[in-house]
Amino acid sequence: RTNKCPVCVCLRLKGVLEQMDHGVVDLLELRRNLELAAAMLDAVYTDETRRLLDTEDELSDLQAESVPSEVRDWLACTFSRKMGMAKRRPEEKPRFRSIVHAVQAGIFVERMYRRTSNMAGLTYPPTALTALKEVDQWSFDVFSFHEGTGDHALKFLVYDLLTRYDLINRFRIPVQALVQFVEALENGYSKHRNPYHNLIHAADVTQTAHFLMLHTGLMHWLSELEILAMVFAAAIHDFEHTGTTNNFHIHTRSEVAILYNDRSVLENHHVSAAYRLMAEEDMNILVNLNKDDWRELRSLVIEMVMSTDMSCHFQQIKTMRNALTQTHGIDKVKVLSLMLHAADISHPAKAWPLHYRWTHSLMEEFFRQVHIHLFLLLRLFTDMMCFIDFIVEPTFSVLIDTTEKVIGPLIEEDRKARETGNRRSRY
Repeated sequence: RTNKCPVCVCLRLKGVLEQMDHGVVDLLELRRNLELAAAMLDAVYTDETRRLLDTEDELSDLQAESVPSEVRDWLACTFSRKMGMAKRRPEEKPRFRSIVHAVQAGIFVERMYRRTSNMAGLTYPPTALTALKEVDQWSFDVFSFHEGTGDHALKFLVYDLLTRYDLINRFRIPVQALVQFVEALENGYSKHRNPYHNLIHAADVTQTAHFLMLHTGLMHWLSELEILAMVFAAAIHDFEHTGTTNNFHIHTRSEVAILYNDRSVLENHHVSAAYRLMAEEDMNILVNLNKDDWRELRSLVIEMVMSTDMSCHFQQIKTMRNALTQTHGIDKVKVLSLMLHAADISHPAKAWPLHYRWTHSLMEEFFRQVHIHLFLLLRLFTDMMCFIDFIVEPTFSVLIDTTEKVIGPLIEEDRKARETGNRRSRY
């Protein structure tokens, strides 16, 4: 009879690992104990994973005297789902699909990140190579990079990052299919000639997501599939954006609003349209993924892109703040979603010349929408005044706290491992 007591399982695993240190291991015993550990972790996760369904979110925390009523109304309309939306059902928990995942859940594995890219498959203009030297920096100038690539910033950036993380080799992504897929993405981003929501914005968000993974250390916490999901989701997150807001589509009863029942209208379209591209054989970059990886990747991408719907902002921030007060680990999907959301709204935190240029582009896009419906004119100025204080700053504050909670234990675990190794080397 197998004992499923958590302490007993841990003791048995400890014994097996000690046997491995001496070169002696019973593979069947190791497999049995890993399966028990996976089942135990799965059960714990089931009990502790809950989505907060409080639709008021942080709006109730704003003092009436400090925030004008019209500002509160705009915040509620744009960044929460108070407009009669049904509550979203609790998300399905990620499962420890295999013994490999059970091992990854408890062991910190150093991941190699290449500081230079393998150029096979694409011919990089010299000016693009120069700009890519700054790709790991917060100050990365995506506009200069776009010019240096001959107006193909997204294509070269996605290819470069997938190469640096060795994801093309890991998931056997056909290079020609990748090139055609990203070129099709660029065409879709250019479809409506948006001043802001275009392929440069997609490239900027993708590079910022990369920066956050790299410099927070979260890339060491994520699996290769999750890193692929982050790069992929960032690249497609505004695909075929119309240059108008979800509220605009809902109020005008547009075709996509009717199709998606007023729920995250644009975000649903971004994911759906991108996956339709991959239905074409010559653009199917995921053709070599096994069934489980394909489904997990798609689930991650959908959740992450849906999180860029600004009406989910307050709920997302409150959920993460609540998670930070808990003793158990943080849901990776929520962390990935927060990172993408932060990257999407990050330009106010960038250097002034970049922020100024993005703001000018955003204003131009808003005014194009205003020309269609003049009643949106007054809301435009409210948007610009409130966005940094109420949206950007709280998002990055929560992201910093989240990163500290995730990375702190990994650093401590690595420190203890080094100390143990040093003590062993003395004898």
